[in-house]
Amino acid sequence: MYDLAIIGAGPAGMSAAVYAARYKMKVAIVGANPGGYVNDAHLVENWLGEVSIPGIELVEKFKKHVKSLDIDQFTTSLRGIQKNKDGSFKIIKDGESLDTKRVLLAVGTERNKLGVKGENEFLGKGVSYCVTCDAFFFKNKVVTVVGGSDSACTGSLMLADIASKVYLVYRQGELRAEPSWVEDVKINPKIEVIYNAAPTEIVGDTKVTGIKLDNGKELKTDGVFIEIGTTPGAAITAQLGVKTDDKGYILVNDAQETNVPGIYAAGDVTTKNEKLKQIIVAAAEGAVATYSVFLAKKSDK
Repeated sequence: MYDLAIIGAGPAGMSAAVYAARYKMKVAIVGANPGGYVNDAHLVENWLGEVSIPGIELVEKFKKHVKSLDIDQFTTSLRGIQKNKDGSFKIIKDGESLDTKRVLLAVGTERNKLGVKGENEFLGKGVSYCVTCDAFFFKNKVVTVVGGSDSACTGSLMLADIASKVYLVYRQGELRAEPSWVEDVKINPKIEVIYNAAPTEIVGDTKVTGIKLDNGKELKTDGVFIEIGTTPGAAITAQLGVKTDDKGYILVNDAQETNVPGIYAAGDVTTKNEKLKQIIVAAAEGAVATYSVFLAKKSDK
């Protein structure tokens, strides 16, 4: 029987695990992708103590920290969560299950899709949702990034170091990333920002050759990187009766408690983190959630 099972191995989950171990709780992390989207970050430049660090290197530091403590890690997919008769929970994962007194949902979000013709057909043939993963394949080629957030801008900057030309297509009239990223994008000679436009179709034969926009233009491009945000990845919430807002973000109080006793939530999946999806915010929520679990454990009879 664990004191706490953490579902999700991103910054929120890893931070929560570190705090749980230091509180001498028996803790387990269940997550198929340690580090989450941080792995995809070209550079992280707002994590305190690191002036500039590739996301994948920061994740390695997270892993090293977690590994140094008494934390059970299961790099596997979650199959379900059941409530036991005594109020504890059964975590069902690939091949086995584990019992825990409390659960922390730190499941993060899932990438949004454009929903246009050609998006699914050319996935892996020029369409990508991960600049860090696939940028190398577009050396000296023309690429298009769709979106206007931090990830779209940083992705464009990374691609500008590899590709010959980068189009950044955004449906609004001004980029909404951090001002420093926006400035870097605007002064980069390889990046051309196309405002007030949205894709209507991704075209090609055996691979991507172009992208059509709703302003009537068609860009010749070898690749399309889709960076249009995310939605909560908490499909498990419905079966547990966990309340969410109309977008699917989990409702929590200041202690990161959900409406279901024994279930907490932290990170990008919560309403508190909806407007500022940052590593430091997710990590902080994970720490707060674990402290709340620690206080609850002390009051157990």
